[in-house]
Amino acid sequence: MLRNMLKSKIHKATITESNLMYSGSMTIDRDLMAEVGLYPSEKIRVYNIHSGDRFDTYTIEGEPGSGIIGLNGAAARKGQVGDLIIIVSYGIYSEEDLKNYEPKVVILDADNKVKERLEGNFACSELVNL
Repeated sequence: MLRNMLKSKIHKATITESNLMYSGSMTIDRDLMAEVGLYPSEKIRVYNIHSGDRFDTYTIEGEPGSGIIGLNGAAARKGQVGDLIIIVSYGIYSEEDLKNYEPKVVILDADNKVKERLEGNFACSELVNL
């Protein structure tokens, strides 16, 4: 059996720019992408904490260390500069993959710098070992 599981999560990112006339996607600081294992052009889900909007798009590498979180193209209508958002990606895992599964999750501060890394020991869950 295959399971669709959380792979990467950037929690409480602050939108720093919005560019409606760009051809689409979300620009994310390359350091943040590396921190949670996101690749350029990877599909992501975005959840706007302020408005409740949810949408799919893909990643574009932003300047490392810049803290950039930019909405581009149609996605620019889904949030405003200053809104807090959650950025996630999911992966398909086999039961064998899940033995070593651990999503990469970070919580950001107001400057889009990593404030906290969340680590879970998924393999120790009683649900996994049923």
